[in-house]
Amino acid sequence: MIVKGSKINDRYQIIKTLGEGGMANVYLAHDTILDRNVAVKVLRGDLANDEKFVRRFQREALSASSLSHPNIVEMYDVGEDDGQYYIVMEYVDGKTLKQVLKSRGHLSITEVVDIMLQLTDGMAHAHDAYIIHRDIKPQNIMILSNGMIKITDFGVATALNSTQLTQTNSVMGTVHYLPPEQAQGKGSTIRSDIYSMGIMMYELLTGLVPYKGENAVEIALKHLKEPLPSVRKSNPAIPQSIENVIIRATAKNPKNRYTDAREMHEDLLTALDESRKDEKRYVYKYPENDLEDTKKLDEDLKALKAKETTKEKDETEDFLDEKPKKGKKSRNKLLIALVSIFTALVVVTTVVMTVYLEKGEVKSKIIPDVAGKSVVDATNELIDAGFDVLEDYKYEASDTIEEGLVVKTSPEIGTKRKSGTEITLYISSGEGKYILEDFTGKNYLEVKGKIEAECECNVTIETEKVSEDDKKAKEDTVLRTEPKAGESSKLGDPIKIIIPEVEYKYPDFTKGYTVSKIEDFAEKHELKLEIEYQDNKDLPEGTILKQSRAKDSVVTPGARLVITVSRVPEEEIVPDEPAPEEPDDGSQDDAGNTGSTDTNTDTTTDNQTQNQAPAQAE
Repeated sequence: MIVKGSKINDRYQIIKTLGEGGMANVYLAHDTILDRNVAVKVLRGDLANDEKFVRRFQREALSASSLSHPNIVEMYDVGEDDGQYYIVMEYVDGKTLKQVLKSRGHLSITEVVDIMLQLTDGMAHAHDAYIIHRDIKPQNIMILSNGMIKITDFGVATALNSTQLTQTNSVMGTVHYLPPEQAQGKGSTIRSDIYSMGIMMYELLTGLVPYKGENAVEIALKHLKEPLPSVRKSNPAIPQSIENVIIRATAKNPKNRYTDAREMHEDLLTALDESRKDEKRYVYKYPENDLEDTKKLDEDLKALKAKETTKEKDETEDFLDEKPKKGKKSRNKLLIALVSIFTALVVVTTVVMTVYLEKGEVKSKIIPDVAGKSVVDATNELIDAGFDVLEDYKYEASDTIEEGLVVKTSPEIGTKRKSGTEITLYISSGEGKYILEDFTGKNYLEVKGKIEAECECNVTIETEKVSEDDKKAKEDTVLRTEPKAGESSKLGDPIKIIIPEVEYKYPDFTKGYTVSKIEDFAEKHELKLEIEYQDNKDLPEGTILKQSRAKDSVVTPGARLVITVSRVPEEEIVPDEPAPEEPDDGSQDDAGNTGSTDTNTDTTTDNQTQNQAPAQAE
């Protein structure tokens, strides 16, 4: 437990504890450098001593830090401080879906569909980057006051997968959503997350988890063998189309599930449409895992119990019908009856145990540790233990086990399996190497996820400035890797992914550009555009006259760009001149007319002119 007020990495000051788990504790902290509140998850001390576990913890957390989606909690930092391994995440001020369920019981159908649409959208983004969550449950989904959800615990859940079933205190919160393949000890895939989402959707609608038990193993076995209870029996108002989403997501055979989160998202989009109102119950395309055998076993057990119960009842009734006799005979009769009942119970137990033995439920053995042994020795030891060894060996690189020796088995060493189980041997191919593909032109986040999924390598991203004219240099794509394509890298060695930092340059705006095009250019490159106008009667209005940034100079976001644009000057408006004074020589008449008299002037005007002339002369 970290004390309030203390700092992690001399930067993250602890404010309070947000939660405690079997694997890590979560604290609210203040980032003293960026002046913001963050959530800090600190790995528990007992797990921090496992070097392999810590390396995987860090690698998966770094991989998850590449995710950027509104429904995924953003990861800011991963590090170690004085033996404490931590992850710094976005702080979400909200409640978990588990808390909401506790207060409300269950959610409405529309609420559940909205939540699942956000969840599947976020998980589709993660799966595109080759990141599997492995621990989807209501406790790991935060919901804000505005209804937006945030998926938490990326990376940590992935790293903790191998220890879940051994951590009694933490597994109970996880095993309720555990996919059958994980319960069997097999690897997780994208469809494993689909199963967990289906179980969570069931719980959101009903307020109950479908499988319960007294311990983690019992619940895990139910995931393996018991069909999912009908969600519509719990609430008949739930449409069949909604139940079909759950049926398909929670199929025990991964082939029957959605191929990915995006397909589940697309199905949810139309689940409440009127066109799907009368939809029939979904039927699996492929057979489910030995469910019929399980049903047959249950039927056999029920039949045996019913038969023995009837026998016990008949014997007891016969005994009670007999008249009691005095003395020792009466006591002997009672003793004989009790012995008979006890014997019947022993018989029932023996028969039940026999059925289980025949079904392979009890007759199981631990797979011996044959790692580091030769193929011959390992095969002999496994056969002696009662297992069958397949001749189709698998090969795996190893830095610790010599080439040609056994690295591991499938099923895993130390697990219990029934006699006759087929075992696959994994043979060391020597020092681990990873051959790099040609990733040129592919999305760098997908490439990073793929490399980390296939190789225990430290992948870093570096940028290289390139010209915008380089057609191969698209943003967010791989320019090259170091080592190069075709070359090998040892497991654990660093691998660099080089991505382009496109260097944009100013064009000559005076050639073929309009004000509208320049505005688009400024918006794209986040420039501060200013437009000045200059009168020019010789050029069309809107012609670009000059620019403040020189052609081919580098574009920098936030820079100021001034362009000068021509405009046609407004026409000069000549003001009205006042009438001039009458001249003394009589050359201008009262109306201001000069020159000869219009030939069409009527006689009245002529006479007036003649009468005015002598007066002017005087």
